[in-house]
Amino acid sequence: MTDRDQARAFLRQHHNGVLSTTRANGRPQMSLVTPSVDDEGFVVVSTREPSMKVRNLRRDPWASLVGFTEAFYGEWVRVDGPVEIVSLPDAMDGLVAIYRSVKGEHPDWDEFRQAMEREQRVLLRLTIEEAGPNQAG
Repeated sequence: MTDRDQARAFLRQHHNGVLSTTRANGRPQMSLVTPSVDDEGFVVVSTREPSMKVRNLRRDPWASLVGFTEAFYGEWVRVDGPVEIVSLPDAMDGLVAIYRSVKGEHPDWDEFRQAMEREQRVLLRLTIEEAGPNQAG
């Protein structure tokens, strides 16, 4: 199994993460996120269109993500790569898929879809170019 495959397997099971994008001044901007992995192997995150991370990614479509367990101290993974932003309405199926992979079935999918539109949700799709850690410490 490659580091990329191990990272995907980890993020399919553990949905706590920190996404790092780059501000206009070159400094990192970090956000707590709920990552998952879609059927095509992209690391996916749901977020709002007006968020700072989306603004940063529109300017510089590259991100790093650290995923970790509920215990925080323990196993973790880092992935880096280019990010595609998928806006509504094209994002809806992916947003549904993220919810299902993290929480299971929603009690009212029509209500969920309305909330995604109201919240101006987008889907971030990160292509894993690098994954690790390759060493501890």
